[in-house]
Amino acid sequence: MLSHGGHLSADWRGPFLRVDRARFIPDRIWVRGDDGYTPLDRAADPDRWEHLAYADEALVTQVEDPPDAEVARTPSSSASMPRIVARMLAALRAEDGHRVLEIGAGTGYNAALLAARLGDEQVTSVEVDAELAERARASLETAGYAPAVVTGDGAEGWVARAPYDRLIATCSVHDVPRAWIEQTKPGGIIVLPWGTTLRNGVLLQLTVEHCPDGPVASGRVVDDAAFMWMRAQAPPRDVMAIARAGGETHDSHTGLDPHVLGNDDAWFAVGVLVPGCQWATGQGPDGAWTLWLADAGTGSWASVDYEPDAVEYDVQQHGPRRLWAEVEAAHAWWADAGRPARTQFGLTVTPAGQQVWLNGRGNALPV
Repeated sequence: MLSHGGHLSADWRGPFLRVDRARFIPDRIWVRGDDGYTPLDRAADPDRWEHLAYADEALVTQVEDPPDAEVARTPSSSASMPRIVARMLAALRAEDGHRVLEIGAGTGYNAALLAARLGDEQVTSVEVDAELAERARASLETAGYAPAVVTGDGAEGWVARAPYDRLIATCSVHDVPRAWIEQTKPGGIIVLPWGTTLRNGVLLQLTVEHCPDGPVASGRVVDDAAFMWMRAQAPPRDVMAIARAGGETHDSHTGLDPHVLGNDDAWFAVGVLVPGCQWATGQGPDGAWTLWLADAGTGSWASVDYEPDAVEYDVQQHGPRRLWAEVEAAHAWWADAGRPARTQFGLTVTPAGQQVWLNGRGNALPV
């Protein structure tokens, strides 16, 4: 039996007890190892499969690599950690009678929980992958639930059953689709994982309001939630390929320890203030390592070489953007602002665009 500690409200405890997660886990899952993801088949190791099916862990259920690959490196769908599922559903604040649109059916487990709480007819789930959508329908039917699972581009929502009281996304986005806001009733809530190319991993709770120029959605960061990107918004994967292109460099030194990006709050703020920037690391001997930054749009890259006990670190930067200099400026802004926690930030999305703010909608970040 799954245990969710204090994450479950009374309204959700019943659905979590009734909906069997294992019914929604495919017979083949992929387990992360040192070199990538290796397949685990239920028939080959039923005890381990069952343990993982009921564990509070995220499970990779689909990869983009060839089906016969011994090691996969590119997961494309997963069953979320039950604890995160529970926290997201709590943030949704669904009530009896509410109509809910889910973006990303995945295994169908989340749709089953929604259906168990609100009723089949109140739940619509959109899945871009036709194979996953069909598998979710089959799993839901076997488990005794029948919400509408439709195949389509989640960025477009599902206008045929709009408007919705609540919308929940199970994929990360950076640009919040207008369709989500337009298909949600005024006063309705949208819960979505949101990220930047530097840090994918916060949960937003937005409230929709009617405005003369079109509906607006606004709200704060309420939790952490790292999900796979909506496929149309996924950033380029190979940061190192940009750096390997080489080119003339601007060489300097920095007193800012690259470990600062290990601070989740600083990392979030820097990601907002340095758009389009991605990162990777390379390990060296005796505790040395290199932070790599890259911007696929301009071909710019930077490297910072960390050495234990050093007070300054070598920096190389290439391209029209000085990425490390931008990171330094962003970190200084965050420090001057009092080192705010990521839950002090929020997002407002209008027909004209979106703005990240700190401690209220009137305090937009300088981007």
